[in-house]
Amino acid sequence: MKESPDSDPLLLDHEYDGIRELDNRLPRWWVWLFYITIVFSVAYMGYYHVFKLGELSAAEYARDNAAGQALKNASQAKFEASLESLQPSTDTAIVGRGNTVYLTYCAPCHRPDAGGLVGPNLCDDYWIHGPKFSDNLKVIINGVPDKGMLTWKGVLQPSEIYAVASYIYTLRGTKPPNPKPPENLAPAKPTEVYE
Repeated sequence: MKESPDSDPLLLDHEYDGIRELDNRLPRWWVWLFYITIVFSVAYMGYYHVFKLGELSAAEYARDNAAGQALKNASQAKFEASLESLQPSTDTAIVGRGNTVYLTYCAPCHRPDAGGLVGPNLCDDYWIHGPKFSDNLKVIINGVPDKGMLTWKGVLQPSEIYAVASYIYTLRGTKPPNPKPPENLAPAKPTEVYE
């Protein structure tokens, strides 16, 4: 015959909704783990906050961020120093990536077919800021704030800027439907456009 739950010494008097509290000891490994976390927290507080021997995560982030910015600035400076010597890419992977970047960032102002909306038509020979490939790169990098063109220098990586400029270069001479009229009255010389 089984003993009734009332005679079991592990069951306490507490009861809620038919559930009674069991008074058993915690496992020893759990108790020791709890003590270890207490010791660790005291050591951690002393090392990082009291004696300031270690670098806090905010300071470590600031240090790593500064190093990352220095690398980014060096890469950008190297890219900008080589603008005059760059030629548009004919690699289909780079041009395809440029198409993706163009549709994401440029199409809202220049239309997906580059016929021009708020921004100018990119398909004709009338280039406001110069017809050379390096001129296009400079416009993408520095923008034209007076005309509402954003500066993409801090947003796009140099490889993305090169890719989108190469893609835009492939659009020259295409005939989109209902293009925006030319904004520069003097067309670029064909040798300047396709050099």
